[in-house]
Amino acid sequence: MDAGERPRAAVVVTGSELLTGTISDRNGPWLSRELVGLGFEVAHVLVVGDRPEDLADALAFGADAGATLVVTSGGLGPTADDLTAEVVASFAGAPLELDEGMRAHIADILAGWASRTGFGGPALEEANRKQAMVPRGAVALAPVGTAPGLVVSRPGGPLVVVLPGPPRELQGMWPAVLDTEPVRELLAGVPSPGARSLRFFGLPESEIAATLRDIGAGRDLSAVEVTTCLRRSELEVDLRPRPEASGIADELHAQLAARHAKHLVSVDGTSTDELLARVLTARGVTVATGESCTGGMLAARLVDLAGSSAYVAGGVVAYSNEAKTALLDVPTELVVEHGAVSPEVARALADGARTRFGADIGIGITGVAGPGGGTEAKPVGYVCFCVTTSDGTLLARDRVLPGSRADIRERATDTGMHLLLRAAGGLPPR
Repeated sequence: MDAGERPRAAVVVTGSELLTGTISDRNGPWLSRELVGLGFEVAHVLVVGDRPEDLADALAFGADAGATLVVTSGGLGPTADDLTAEVVASFAGAPLELDEGMRAHIADILAGWASRTGFGGPALEEANRKQAMVPRGAVALAPVGTAPGLVVSRPGGPLVVVLPGPPRELQGMWPAVLDTEPVRELLAGVPSPGARSLRFFGLPESEIAATLRDIGAGRDLSAVEVTTCLRRSELEVDLRPRPEASGIADELHAQLAARHAKHLVSVDGTSTDELLARVLTARGVTVATGESCTGGMLAARLVDLAGSSAYVAGGVVAYSNEAKTALLDVPTELVVEHGAVSPEVARALADGARTRFGADIGIGITGVAGPGGGTEAKPVGYVCFCVTTSDGTLLARDRVLPGSRADIRERATDTGMHLLLRAAGGLPPR
């Protein structure tokens, strides 16, 4: 590793079901975030099937790419295609040996299950024995499910951490990984990550690119890696400096925040959802929703975080005109005069939800999600939003959102969350 560079890490995810599309990989992204947070540069995330030669090639690739740490997931079960421990042992030049303590530990875990199901006996004992085979000299990690993890040192590197495939087990085992002596020793030489993040709403990536070109014309920014990612209509900008470029990263972070303050959500990467939960909890106010085109997606977002019962009063999906009138007291004549998709009806939905649930803040959303139903005056993607509060605050927006039906509904939900944050006082007024 050259001076000023971060140590490299690689992630190897195993499972033929990931290559066939049967399930999506959740472990690779999760491990990448954890490793970046520890200060590593994640150079590669590889997905391979349950074939020993492919896993061996992936491990060799990680070593040849200069990784000081390789983390694998999957292939630790009791079946014939679970061969990760065997392949890693070969890669490290360490023969597999039976860990009697681990075998007994796994047997204890499965004893109750075997008693209830009647699936004990030689087959289960052989499966236990297979999972308790550990490369010589490796650190064995107690199972979170039934499969133990491994930390395997290879002469000349890299250090290999072997984790189970189920995300719950992998994530539950991660603290134990960080507490092992080989990993602690490796982390002692890893510089602090020093990452800075910003989050913007309604700002295209092209604006960040233009700002970076402008700033870069006057100074060298090559020691700071800048990445942008659009998540839920919010643009997340991450700055990852080399260890010697912390001051440059601070200056760049401040300039990006200042130049795009109008669209700034947070200076530390905190999302609208998290900020909204914090401000609602801190102020002790409640929210109610009246949704049409989003069909409950906004309410689902609000209750997604733990503790939401403290600030979510309730919500109504009023899709039909009759439901709008019967459940949220939207006047029939208002619908007739302005149409179900209109700023006037959006406000009535917000007021109706707030009144119905006795909430401090109400939000109404109504729109044309498509693919049909649009007109020249109200095309597909036209959505009306309104937020009203018990102290008289009113925020109203109507805009045409691009994309498919799913895109429009998701973007409408994003906009609704952002308006709630602004109405709750989590953003400066505009």
